[in-house]
Amino acid sequence: MTSTQQFHNKIETKYKSELELPYLEEVSGDLDGTATSTVALKITLPFSRVWFLLSSPSSMAASHLLRSAFLAPSSCDRSKVFSNASSCNVKSTGLQSSMFGNSIQCDSFVLQNYNARGIQPIKSTATEIPLPTQQSRSTGKTRVGINGFGRIGRLVLRVATSRDDIDVVAINDPFVDAKYMAYMFKYDSTHGPFKGTIKILDDSTLEINGKQVKVVSKRDPAEIQWSDFGADYVIESSGVFTTVEKASSHLKAGAKKVIISAPSADAPMFVVGVNEKTYQPEMDIVSNASCTTNCLAPLAKVVHEEFGIVEGLMTTVHATTATQKTVDGPSMKDWRGGRGASQNIIPSSTGAAKAVGKVLPELNGKLTGMAFRVPTPNVSVVDLTCRLKKNASYEDVKSAIKYASEGPLKGILGYTEEDVVSNDFVGDSRSSIFDAKAGIALSSSFVKLVSWYDNEWGYSNRVLDLIEHMALVGAQN
Repeated sequence: MTSTQQFHNKIETKYKSELELPYLEEVSGDLDGTATSTVALKITLPFSRVWFLLSSPSSMAASHLLRSAFLAPSSCDRSKVFSNASSCNVKSTGLQSSMFGNSIQCDSFVLQNYNARGIQPIKSTATEIPLPTQQSRSTGKTRVGINGFGRIGRLVLRVATSRDDIDVVAINDPFVDAKYMAYMFKYDSTHGPFKGTIKILDDSTLEINGKQVKVVSKRDPAEIQWSDFGADYVIESSGVFTTVEKASSHLKAGAKKVIISAPSADAPMFVVGVNEKTYQPEMDIVSNASCTTNCLAPLAKVVHEEFGIVEGLMTTVHATTATQKTVDGPSMKDWRGGRGASQNIIPSSTGAAKAVGKVLPELNGKLTGMAFRVPTPNVSVVDLTCRLKKNASYEDVKSAIKYASEGPLKGILGYTEEDVVSNDFVGDSRSSIFDAKAGIALSSSFVKLVSWYDNEWGYSNRVLDLIEHMALVGAQN
């Protein structure tokens, strides 16, 4: 008998009488919430271990299970689920709960809380089913300019061509003309050739998938005149103008907002899926943090909210980047960084772990880390070794991360139990993909967690996600 079956049997015995269900079935199948179990009240969860939720009453109210995304019509006319005097009656077309303070439409259920005292979690945790959010968007497309046509600049443009909410209208790079820009965009040794169409109309205009993009070659951002192209948002991906003072040149040139695609010493820093909701419309210059922070922060958020992180060390095994040397060369600030990238594993510093404290203030001072630069062209991996405040088995940690990856952080945080290697994540748009098989636990309070990320493609997706979030906030205000 597997451990899952043992838990299943334990729950069936413990909760069968309380829930007044004939039996509980382990749910598996479609992760989008369409698979159901054949019980009096059909409950679908976005992961296959029913026992995880039911065995954690302190962090999960039983009625949290009864949400529109996880319910399907029952063949019976009427069935009840009791949990601390909460009941679910099959008799209407809405879900209603005083616990959530709203109603959610579904096929044939209404959740009514008759209780004098509802089950309440001790605190909001990462394993709670997220409240429904209105999927509104700004009117029309968000018009974007790109400053710096390096790895991130080019890949941001590629990602933008596949989205219907972003329109790149201009690109500035003082070292690349339109003809060479078209070549660099069309061919990519890591991500393959561009699958769309690109034409050179003239020395200052490209046509990508039938849409014109203006090309500029200015060294000083203040001279670009973004307003002439209608670029309201500018992606600062040159790696040069990473402070508020330097990036403000784009505002002088007519841009309304600047997004720095790198860590910044003084600009507000955001990681989509972690703290983007703290963005305020008066913030004109922001940082999308680093690719490593974008990988680490969602993972740390889930673990900390569910189990508490007392302290932790991070190591990123990071792919080669353009700042490294092909063969040994001078590097006065970082002697080891001057050694040949294709020949060596190079220890290096990184501020990614400390930066997590900026996007998750409750972890400020609790994390630090370092990097190993390795001779691979793309895809990196984070190792987070941390001490937990709340004792938990490695299975508990896996379940919490898996749940978050299929619910509140879907599309940002991933989860895999397959025997994967780095190349399997080339082109993965998620910020962080937790490798359940690679992690280990020394004890119930000391774990090593491993998460992959395409440090180019995943990060480029988040840059545009942040822009669209900023546009939505701006439209609402």
